[in-house]
Amino acid sequence: MNFGVIGLSHDHVWDVLPELVENENAELVAATSLQTPLLNRAKKEYDVNVYTDSQEMAASEQLDAVLVYGNNRSGAEEAVKSLDRGWHVLIEKPLAADLEGANALLQTADSAGKRLMVNWPITWWPQVQQAITMAQAGEIGEIWQIRYRAAHQGPREMGASEHFCDWLYDPNRNGGGALLDYCCYGAVLSRVLMGRPHSVTAVSGQLLKTNLDAEDNAVLLMQYPKGISIAEASWTQVDKMTNYRTVIYGSKGTLLAEPEKGRLLLATEKCPEGEEVGIVDPEEHLLGPVSHFLHGIKSEQSFHPLCRAGYCRDVQEVLELSMESASTGKRVRLSQLESID
Repeated sequence: MNFGVIGLSHDHVWDVLPELVENENAELVAATSLQTPLLNRAKKEYDVNVYTDSQEMAASEQLDAVLVYGNNRSGAEEAVKSLDRGWHVLIEKPLAADLEGANALLQTADSAGKRLMVNWPITWWPQVQQAITMAQAGEIGEIWQIRYRAAHQGPREMGASEHFCDWLYDPNRNGGGALLDYCCYGAVLSRVLMGRPHSVTAVSGQLLKTNLDAEDNAVLLMQYPKGISIAEASWTQVDKMTNYRTVIYGSKGTLLAEPEKGRLLLATEKCPEGEEVGIVDPEEHLLGPVSHFLHGIKSEQSFHPLCRAGYCRDVQEVLELSMESASTGKRVRLSQLESID
């Protein structure tokens, strides 16, 4: 399959492209970006044809699929155009800058009959994959809480490029600040394992980075009929002791995934302190976003739950309403609509 890339300003693209070019079932042929230095890098590293806009690329190339790695707002807009052109689309999380953009993507993918997959980096962590599998299989009983904390010192401090930071710190192009950028992880885990919450409450603020136009810290609480879920986000955390930990609480046990330590722990009544669970090697198509994307296109099977656009649309709704909650100081109820799987 011939692949193009639309947008290069999202730093995650440079982690995905090596997998793409190494896959024997894919060929990277073109890339677009508004930033000349990024086009020069793509040309130098991958010897691709480069363009300044997707329309020019579409007129010159025969593509089957695209990776979309611009900012959250323009990325969603470009993904809609790509689906309309008949290209399958892999887009980086969360899906869009707002719910309107997410809805447009789902509607266009459905009408075009093309695959739309959302890449969440945590999907490819074996500990998280296995924790989800065990939880869905009922190995810890009825899930009553999920807690996920995504945190670092900030995009710039952690080494994000100037092109990435340029839009990450822009609430319009990003869709928000730390809340949208990092609470989304806890929201998608909750959607997959607990369904759509019936209401959300959020608190956010500029605690240390007071020069930003967006929040640098946020906490999101999602409420369910018989459960709650907590997503935490920080762009000011110095330590690495508590970041990126996934905790899933069930009526019969607790799962703790610690990707940075490379382990998954299971606590039960017999072993409340927790014991390490052996990690099963993932299937080949679950090793990375490109292999999984290609597998889904060829097999027409559903993507991994974290990557399904319907679930991610619901996550976008949660994020949008959580920003409303943070602004008003009130709990906000979700619509009663059910999402497309």
